[in-house]
Amino acid sequence: MRQLNGVYTMRFNRHHGSVGHVFQGRYKAIVIQKESHLLEVCRYVVLNPVRAKGVEAPEGWRWSSYRATAGIERVHPCLTVEWVLGQFAPKKRLAEKKYRAFVMDGMAGRRIWDNVKGQSILGDGDFVNHLIDYARGYEEVKEIPKIQRYLNRPTLTEIFKIARGEKRRRDRGITEAVKRWGYSERQVADYLRLHYSTVSRLIKGEANPRTSKYKT
Repeated sequence: MRQLNGVYTMRFNRHHGSVGHVFQGRYKAIVIQKESHLLEVCRYVVLNPVRAKGVEAPEGWRWSSYRATAGIERVHPCLTVEWVLGQFAPKKRLAEKKYRAFVMDGMAGRRIWDNVKGQSILGDGDFVNHLIDYARGYEEVKEIPKIQRYLNRPTLTEIFKIARGEKRRRDRGITEAVKRWGYSERQVADYLRLHYSTVSRLIKGEANPRTSKYKT
Protein backbone atom coordinates (compact mmCIF):
# COMPACT_ATOMS: atom_id res chain seq x y z
CA MET A 1 0.00 0.00 0.00
CA ARG A 2 2.86 2.39 0.72
CA GLN A 3 4.29 1.76 -2.76
CA LEU A 4 0.87 2.17 -4.40
CA ASN A 5 0.22 5.43 -2.57
CA GLY A 6 3.73 6.66 -3.34
CA VAL A 7 3.46 6.01 -7.08
CA TYR A 8 0.02 7.59 -7.19
CA THR A 9 1.28 10.66 -5.31
CA MET A 10 4.14 11.16 -7.78
CA ARG A 11 1.81 10.91 -10.76
CA PHE A 12 -0.78 13.14 -9.12
CA ASN A 13 1.80 15.83 -8.36
CA ARG A 14 3.29 15.59 -11.84
CA HIS A 15 -0.16 15.93 -13.43
CA HIS A 16 -1.22 18.87 -11.25
CA GLY A 17 2.17 20.56 -11.03
CA SER A 18 2.27 20.27 -7.24
CA VAL A 19 4.57 18.82 -4.59
CA GLY A 20 4.26 17.20 -1.17
CA HIS A 21 1.88 14.71 0.38
CA VAL A 22 -1.42 13.70 -1.21
CA PHE A 23 -2.64 11.31 1.50
CA GLN A 24 -2.89 12.39 5.12
CA GLY A 25 -1.61 9.94 7.72
CA ARG A 26 -0.36 6.41 7.23
CA TYR A 27 -2.25 3.50 5.68
CA LYS A 28 -4.36 1.63 8.25
CA ALA A 29 -5.28 -2.06 8.23
CA ILE A 30 -7.14 -4.10 10.82
CA VAL A 31 -7.62 -7.82 11.41
CA ILE A 32 -11.31 -8.73 11.34
CA GLN A 33 -12.75 -11.75 13.10
CA LYS A 34 -15.94 -12.61 11.19
CA GLU A 35 -18.34 -11.61 8.44
CA SER A 36 -20.55 -9.44 10.65
CA HIS A 37 -17.51 -7.35 11.56
CA LEU A 38 -16.52 -7.10 7.90
CA LEU A 39 -20.00 -5.81 7.02
CA GLU A 40 -19.60 -3.14 9.69
CA VAL A 41 -16.32 -2.08 8.07
CA CYS A 42 -17.94 -1.94 4.63
CA ARG A 43 -20.67 0.29 6.02
CA TYR A 44 -18.17 2.45 7.89
CA VAL A 45 -16.13 3.09 4.73
CA VAL A 46 -19.04 4.26 2.57
CA LEU A 47 -20.36 6.47 5.39
CA ASN A 48 -17.01 8.22 5.89
CA PRO A 49 -17.78 10.99 3.34
CA VAL A 50 -21.07 11.67 5.14
CA ARG A 51 -19.41 11.85 8.58
CA ALA A 52 -16.79 14.18 7.12
CA LYS A 53 -19.64 16.37 5.84
CA GLY A 54 -18.46 16.02 2.25
CA VAL A 55 -21.94 14.95 1.16
CA GLU A 56 -25.35 14.59 2.79
CA ALA A 57 -25.89 10.96 1.73
CA PRO A 58 -23.52 8.12 0.70
CA GLU A 59 -24.79 8.08 -2.88
CA GLY A 60 -23.55 11.65 -3.24
CA TRP A 61 -19.91 10.52 -3.05
CA ARG A 62 -18.98 9.24 -6.52
CA TRP A 63 -15.58 7.76 -5.51
CA SER A 64 -16.79 5.07 -3.09
CA SER A 65 -18.21 1.62 -3.82
CA TYR A 66 -21.64 2.54 -2.46
CA ARG A 67 -23.35 3.57 -5.70
CA ALA A 68 -22.37 0.38 -7.53
CA THR A 69 -23.14 -1.90 -4.58
CA ALA A 70 -26.51 -0.22 -4.05
CA GLY A 71 -27.45 -0.73 -7.70
CA ILE A 72 -27.39 2.96 -8.59
CA GLU A 73 -24.72 2.62 -11.26
CA ARG A 74 -22.84 -0.08 -13.17
CA VAL A 75 -20.21 -2.03 -11.24
CA HIS A 76 -16.65 -1.13 -12.25
CA PRO A 77 -14.56 -4.11 -13.46
CA CYS A 78 -12.16 -3.75 -10.50
CA LEU A 79 -14.96 -3.84 -7.91
CA THR A 80 -16.46 -6.98 -6.39
CA VAL A 81 -19.93 -6.60 -4.87
CA GLU A 82 -21.19 -10.19 -4.85
CA TRP A 83 -19.99 -11.06 -1.35
CA VAL A 84 -21.46 -7.96 0.28
CA LEU A 85 -24.82 -8.33 -1.46
CA GLY A 86 -24.83 -12.05 -0.74
CA GLN A 87 -25.00 -11.29 2.99
CA PHE A 88 -28.46 -9.76 2.55
CA ALA A 89 -30.45 -11.81 0.03
CA PRO A 90 -29.94 -14.33 -2.82
CA LYS A 91 -31.71 -12.10 -5.35
CA LYS A 92 -29.73 -9.07 -6.47
CA ARG A 93 -32.49 -6.41 -6.40
CA LEU A 94 -33.66 -7.42 -2.95
CA ALA A 95 -30.05 -7.58 -1.70
CA GLU A 96 -29.39 -4.08 -3.02
CA LYS A 97 -32.48 -2.75 -1.25
CA LYS A 98 -31.48 -4.37 2.05
CA TYR A 99 -27.91 -3.12 1.64
CA ARG A 100 -29.13 0.45 1.21
CA ALA A 101 -31.25 0.12 4.36
CA PHE A 102 -28.30 -1.39 6.25
CA VAL A 103 -26.05 1.54 5.35
CA MET A 104 -28.69 4.12 6.28
CA ASP A 105 -29.21 2.41 9.65
CA GLY A 106 -25.57 3.15 10.40
CA MET A 107 -25.88 6.90 9.87
CA ALA A 108 -26.56 7.60 13.55
CA GLY A 109 -24.84 4.51 14.94
CA ARG A 110 -21.57 4.18 16.85
CA ARG A 111 -18.34 4.16 14.89
CA ILE A 112 -16.67 0.76 14.55
CA TRP A 113 -13.41 2.27 15.82
CA ASP A 114 -14.96 2.39 19.28
CA ASN A 115 -14.65 -1.43 19.29
CA VAL A 116 -11.26 -1.76 17.58
CA LYS A 117 -8.46 -2.87 19.90
CA GLY A 118 -5.14 -1.14 19.38
CA GLN A 119 -6.36 0.30 16.06
CA SER A 120 -5.72 -3.07 14.46
CA ILE A 121 -8.08 -5.83 15.69
CA LEU A 122 -11.87 -5.99 15.45
CA GLY A 123 -13.42 -8.96 17.23
CA ASP A 124 -14.48 -10.37 20.56
CA GLY A 125 -12.25 -10.67 23.63
CA ASP A 126 -11.03 -14.22 23.00
CA PHE A 127 -10.10 -13.38 19.41
CA VAL A 128 -8.13 -10.32 20.52
CA ASN A 129 -6.33 -12.24 23.27
CA HIS A 130 -5.39 -14.99 20.79
CA LEU A 131 -3.66 -12.44 18.57
CA ILE A 132 -1.84 -10.70 21.40
CA ASP A 133 0.91 -13.33 21.28
CA TYR A 134 1.68 -12.40 17.67
CA ALA A 135 2.44 -8.85 18.74
CA ARG A 136 4.79 -9.76 21.57
CA GLY A 137 8.38 -8.79 20.90
CA TYR A 138 7.45 -5.94 18.55
CA GLU A 139 7.09 -3.24 21.21
CA GLU A 140 10.34 -1.57 20.16
CA VAL A 141 9.78 -1.68 16.39
CA LYS A 142 9.39 2.02 15.67
CA GLU A 143 7.99 1.50 12.17
CA ILE A 144 4.82 0.06 13.76
CA PRO A 145 2.53 2.69 15.35
CA LYS A 146 2.92 2.59 19.12
CA ILE A 147 -0.77 1.86 19.77
CA GLN A 148 -0.48 -1.26 17.60
CA ARG A 149 2.65 -2.45 19.39
CA TYR A 150 0.80 -2.54 22.71
CA LEU A 151 -2.44 -4.25 21.67
CA ASN A 152 -3.63 -5.32 25.08
CA ARG A 153 -2.33 -2.48 27.20
CA PRO A 154 -4.62 -1.19 29.96
CA THR A 155 -6.09 2.29 29.79
CA LEU A 156 -4.65 5.05 31.93
CA THR A 157 -7.82 4.88 34.02
CA GLU A 158 -7.13 1.21 34.75
CA ILE A 159 -3.48 1.88 35.57
CA PHE A 160 -4.25 4.69 38.01
CA LYS A 161 -7.58 3.50 39.44
CA ILE A 162 -5.99 2.55 42.78
CA ALA A 163 -3.28 5.20 42.71
CA ARG A 164 -5.24 8.40 43.23
CA GLY A 165 -4.40 10.12 46.51
CA GLU A 166 -1.43 7.87 47.17
CA LYS A 167 1.75 9.41 45.81
CA ARG A 168 3.94 6.31 45.90
CA ARG A 169 1.41 4.19 44.00
CA ARG A 170 0.85 7.04 41.59
CA ASP A 171 4.57 7.26 40.86
CA ARG A 172 4.77 3.51 40.24
CA GLY A 173 1.80 3.86 37.92
CA ILE A 174 3.56 6.64 36.00
CA THR A 175 6.65 4.50 35.50
CA GLU A 176 4.57 1.51 34.43
CA ALA A 177 2.47 3.55 32.00
CA VAL A 178 5.51 5.01 30.25
CA LYS A 179 8.08 2.23 30.39
CA ARG A 180 5.92 -0.88 30.21
CA TRP A 181 2.88 0.22 28.23
CA GLY A 182 4.36 2.83 25.90
CA TYR A 183 2.29 5.87 26.89
CA SER A 184 4.03 9.17 26.31
CA GLU A 185 5.03 11.34 29.23
CA ARG A 186 2.72 14.04 27.88
CA GLN A 187 -0.27 11.68 27.83
CA VAL A 188 0.35 10.65 31.44
CA ALA A 189 0.89 14.24 32.59
CA ASP A 190 -2.33 15.42 30.94
CA TYR A 191 -4.32 12.53 32.39
CA LEU A 192 -3.05 13.15 35.94
CA ARG A 193 -3.21 16.93 35.51
CA LEU A 194 0.45 17.25 36.38
CA HIS A 195 3.04 19.46 34.80
CA TYR A 196 4.89 17.63 32.04
CA SER A 197 8.25 18.31 33.73
CA THR A 198 7.09 16.49 36.88
CA VAL A 199 6.48 13.28 34.97
CA SER A 200 9.67 13.73 32.96
CA ARG A 201 11.78 14.17 36.10
CA LEU A 202 10.25 11.08 37.66
CA ILE A 203 11.04 8.93 34.63
CA LYS A 204 14.60 10.26 34.44
CA GLY A 205 14.97 9.71 38.19
CA GLU A 206 13.97 6.06 37.77
CA ALA A 207 16.78 5.66 35.27
CA ASN A 208 19.21 7.52 37.56
CA PRO A 209 18.31 6.75 41.23
CA ARG A 210 20.79 9.32 42.57
CA THR A 211 18.75 12.12 40.97
CA SER A 212 15.30 10.76 41.78
CA LYS A 213 14.19 13.56 44.08
CA TYR A 214 11.72 16.01 42.57
CA LYS A 215 8.93 18.35 43.54
CA THR A 216 5.25 17.88 42.68
